[in-house]
Amino acid sequence: MLKRIVVLLLVGLTITLSGCVSATGGLKSYIDTSEGYQFLYPNGWIQVQVSNGPDVVFHDLIEETENVSVVISPVASGKTLQDLGSPGEVGYKLSKSAIAPPGSGREAELINAEAREGGGKTYYLLEYAVKLPNKERHNLASVVINQGKLYTFNASTTEKRWQKIKNQFQQVVDSFQVY
Repeated sequence: MLKRIVVLLLVGLTITLSGCVSATGGLKSYIDTSEGYQFLYPNGWIQVQVSNGPDVVFHDLIEETENVSVVISPVASGKTLQDLGSPGEVGYKLSKSAIAPPGSGREAELINAEAREGGGKTYYLLEYAVKLPNKERHNLASVVINQGKLYTFNASTTEKRWQKIKNQFQQVVDSFQVY
């Protein structure tokens, strides 16, 4: 009888504790009110200062090549993401202009491109396999236009670690929002 009570208590405790785990467990929030965007990033990551590049960059303390960044570029007034092309077209252009531009020694293959709606805005979600001279990487990106600016949120890791962290990276990229 005592074993049965202990088992029931353990089962009840397990169910109760699993209900406390949030969908964004292990993630922290970053909000840039001046540029009007926000996203989640993994605990244990730190912000690094860069000049003449992305608006913000975070990277893992241990796996320093794992990172997220936001690049903001001007676009012609009144332009929409759809004016720039379909998700596949924009993904291809981004691969040639930013991820693997001519002369960079990198090659990028667009694996997936899709659109999603959020907060009254259209986001293009892009996935790339990137070959560098000495390693392979995996990138996820979210692209959106807001108030005359093109926002590109990028998350990048080595191909070796991709399978281990792809769900978390997908959650991070899906969290990117402009307002």
